[in-house]
Amino acid sequence: MALEHDRATDRGEEILAVFDTAFGELLAADPAAFRVKFRKMAASAFAFYRGTACLFYSDLAHGRDTGPYLDERTSRVWIHGDLHAENFGTYMDAGGRLVFNVNDFDEAYVGPFTWDLKRFAASVALLGHAKALSDEKITELVRIYAGAYRERIHALATGAKDDELPPFTLDTAEGPLLDALREARAQTRFGLLATMTEIRDFERRFTEGGGTIELDAATRYKILAAFDGYLETLPETSLSRPDSYRVKDVVGRRGIGIGSAGLPSYNILLEGNSDALENDVVIYMKQAQTPAVSRHVTDRRVREYFHHEGHRTVISQRALQAHADPWLGWTELDGAGQLVAEVSPYAVDLDWSDIDDPAEIAAVVADLGRATAAMHAAADDQSGHSLVPFSTERAIDAAIAADEDGFAGLLVDFAHTYGARARADHQIFVDLFRNGRIPGL
Repeated sequence: MALEHDRATDRGEEILAVFDTAFGELLAADPAAFRVKFRKMAASAFAFYRGTACLFYSDLAHGRDTGPYLDERTSRVWIHGDLHAENFGTYMDAGGRLVFNVNDFDEAYVGPFTWDLKRFAASVALLGHAKALSDEKITELVRIYAGAYRERIHALATGAKDDELPPFTLDTAEGPLLDALREARAQTRFGLLATMTEIRDFERRFTEGGGTIELDAATRYKILAAFDGYLETLPETSLSRPDSYRVKDVVGRRGIGIGSAGLPSYNILLEGNSDALENDVVIYMKQAQTPAVSRHVTDRRVREYFHHEGHRTVISQRALQAHADPWLGWTELDGAGQLVAEVSPYAVDLDWSDIDDPAEIAAVVADLGRATAAMHAAADDQSGHSLVPFSTERAIDAAIAADEDGFAGLLVDFAHTYGARARADHQIFVDLFRNGRIPGL
């Protein structure tokens, strides 16, 4: 018992050190936001895992994770950086098509492709444990994910046509993925506007309260100047009506979500593509964060490629996500990189709460494996970015082919090992938090 206590104490100190590096400055600036974040993380081992990509990559780096599938090329693939079972959902692409795919690219970077796969595999173990699935069933699910990823990467590497491997849309998706797309299709921009805005003096304005913060004139001026800089980063095809650049209102927002604690954020209300008030658009501008994986990738070519974290987030998302949000861009505010994108009514996250049948879980996991492969294959020499100047799908396909039999086993072993570690870490974290052991809170 004493030895276990000592190990928990040592791990607690390790967790606190990683937190200090990842969150220290933001926590000192806004401890209230982190109390909210940490309470959300305390709710479950999965919520804790979602909020601690910093700890995950620290553990991988300390373990000198090279692995049998990593070489000069497969170690510098554009990766999502926070790939877990809940970071998938719907979006409206630039062509007006609803697509189900990976979402939330705040942690995207260039690094080993297996890091995405391991992070997802461990999330499957945590999800399976929360749904009381056996270790054997979790093993089966991770193998299904690995097999679907492997099959899709090989198909892409050997020249499969786009129409042979279509994205997940209303016409091609099934099960919970189709449910999410149908839910997104039922949403409207007017419905979103009704929750955030009101009509005052014949013009739409943000509603006061509800988490909004009124801005003083100086702050508003700075945001409008940053907005002008953002417009220069949009593709020429994004907006066709000059009025769409007209700002109607600006408010501050408190950081929301587990990953946004302490980060300054603003909502901007814009004229829509017609004079009708129901076509107005809300975009957000938020300070982009340092991705956890970047602290453990030492390649200077990667670090020096990006102007700032806002630029890094947008370039990464455009590389990884085909036909990204047409409002996606970047700017600077008070010297910090900002991410700018639409607050979209068509964004619906995959909801795991009612996905309990093992066969249905298996089907979803297989689809997410295919989506992961398509994402890794999108960002390479064909994406228009010089940072990854080779075919990623061919490089990954060749690496896996060199040890075909061991690929799924590698992910299975990691899923069980790190899933157990995350569950233990969650309990350590809860004890640290509730006993006032986290500095600054």
